[in-house]
Formats: sequence, structure tokens, C-alpha cells
Amino acid sequence: MDRNKHRSQRSSRPTHVNTLDDGCLMHIFSFLSPIPDRYNTALVCHRWLFLACHPRLWLRVDRTVKSLTESGVFPSIEEAVSAARPGDTILIGAGGFHFASNIQINKPLCLIGGGDVPDDTTLVCSRGSDSALEFLSTCKLANLTVKAELGCCLLHRSGRLIIEDCNLQCESNPLDYLSYAIITTAGGCEAPLPSATQRNGDSVCVSQTRIKGGAKAVLTSGTLALQRVRAIYAPTSILFWFDVVHPL
Repeated sequence: MDRNKHRSQRSSRPTHVNTLDDGCLMHIFSFLSPIPDRYNTALVCHRWLFLACHPRLWLRVDRTVKSLTESGVFPSIEEAVSAARPGDTILIGAGGFHFASNIQINKPLCLIGGGDVPDDTTLVCSRGSDSALEFLSTCKLANLTVKAELGCCLLHRSGRLIIEDCNLQCESNPLDYLSYAIITTAGGCEAPLPSATQRNGDSVCVSQTRIKGGAKAVLTSGTLALQRVRAIYAPTSILFWFDVVHPL
């Protein structure tokens, strides 16, 4: 009798969350906001870090999607950015071209190309647009090709922008001198001089990225300056590493 009572009490205890399988935990994590909840979840243990950062929790851009019937899948980058929460990662499907013109990003996001190499995922900025993407918050781009004509590929207004393993290409044009791969206006002339703690706030960090065409790679119209430039000459291209930061 006592043994059965003990078993009954033990079976009525609440199940520990770590006894749930990965799929169930990942489903629970999907309801958390990326910042700060999912970020804090990733700090608990290695397993939770793996699940909280799993690609299944990313938003996806798939040009073949005709309706928003599948949760987290969008037909265009603009719709995915609009629906994203701060801290989300957006995986842009490989193949074909994704049109991106003056898409303003004012929340922390990470945009990643879904192909094996940057050339597999191409963002095209239509002629007459100021830029493909405009950044007003801390963001990261990785494994993407961005093409622009008579404008710039990326327009950086504020925040920390990280560009990693990308291709930035200004299309050949008689007015090439009006095109730039990156334009940053952070810390404009009318802005107050940044303090020591603010100097790390606005910046552009480029690594292992090909830049082709245009008048020059970076145009700065604010207080940021090009620094720490490195280049590696490959057989078919030049890979660049550089920072655009507040001068010391």
C-alpha cells in the first residue's frame, strides 16, 4: 500500500523541462522574443544554446511562396523584415533574384543567404532607388550578393553593421561615379561629437567581402572614417577587410 502511494506521488510530480525532447523544446522557444528572452535562454546550457539558435527558428524568404499559409515563410525580403522581431535571423532562399529597393531596417536583424556561396543568393536594387537596404540599427549580412545601379548597395544610417562573406557589386554604367558599394551617414555634421562610450555604437565592419564597380567602396558623409584596410588578391577577385569607425 505504501509502495503504491509512493509511486503515485512520484508520478504526480511535474516533469522537468529538460526531459522534453528537442522538437518540443524548440517549439516552446519559438514563442520567445529573440531579444532578450531567447538570447538569455541560449546562456543556460549547451543544449539550449543549440536549440535556441537552430535554423528552424529563423524566418525564411522563399520567392515561390504565393501566400502566407506557412508560419515564418515570406515571399519577399520586405515582408520578412516587416514581420521580424528584434534579434530575428532571416534566411533568404537561394536561386534567382530577390528585388530589394530602399528596404529600411530599424531593428537588430541578421540576414543570411541560403546558398553555398554568396553568388547563390542575389539581391537586386532597381535603378533609381537610393539603396537596396537601409540600416538604422545594428544588423549583420552574410553570404549574400547585392547588386545596385546608380545608387548604393547598402546605406548605413546608424548602428553597427557587420558585412561578412558578401559580394557588393555596382553595375557598370556611364554614371559610375554616382555609385558606391556602401554609403554611411552615421554621425552627420549636425550630430554632437560622440563620447567614448558612443564611439562603438555606429560602425561598419567588413570582412572577406568582394567589392566591384562604382566610384569607390565606401563613401562617408558623417564622422566615421575608413580604417584598418586589408585586401587579398584572389585569381578572380579581391577580398576586402576594413572598418568604418569613429576616429580615435
